[in-house]
Amino acid sequence: MKITVGGPPGSGKTTVATILAERIGYDYVSAGGVFRQLAEEHGMSLKEFGELAENNPRYDAMIDQRQMELAAMKRNVIVDGRISAHIISADLKVWLKAPLDVRAERVAGREKISVEEAKERIVGRAACEHKRYLEYYKIDLDDLSIYDLVIDSSDLSAKDVAGIITTAVDRIKPGKSPGLPTPE
Repeated sequence: MKITVGGPPGSGKTTVATILAERIGYDYVSAGGVFRQLAEEHGMSLKEFGELAENNPRYDAMIDQRQMELAAMKRNVIVDGRISAHIISADLKVWLKAPLDVRAERVAGREKISVEEAKERIVGRAACEHKRYLEYYKIDLDDLSIYDLVIDSSDLSAKDVAGIITTAVDRIKPGKSPGLPTPE
């Protein structure tokens, strides 16, 4: 079974995907990890590599291709990334959301910056990504219709969110593209 977990910065996607992979014994592929790996391979900082990707679709394609290759090599895998659900054929596609204030607090705590600086970074990154993904791939990040499960993580712990997804996984047979089954 292949599962994607997407969401904006601070929504909890990486934390939830990590917990979920450990809980159900799946391999884990992180788009952010791929991004960091490629930046290192190119001898660049994350910021430099991000600016390069912003101005040259070849680098976005490189990130996405690597992510798809890693996911294809695994039988049971969870892939976390903003557009993973669009580029990977998955049995379950999950989107996590939370209000900007909640996400900014999480990012501020994680990155040891002020909440205001976190908000600025999130808003700037979102604008850049929205433009890039629409231009390069015709993907509108505001359209959540491709997701099987959309979870507001603002008042839930990462373990609780992973629990919700685990329940969904238990109800889905591999190889079947869900809408989630209705309760009996």
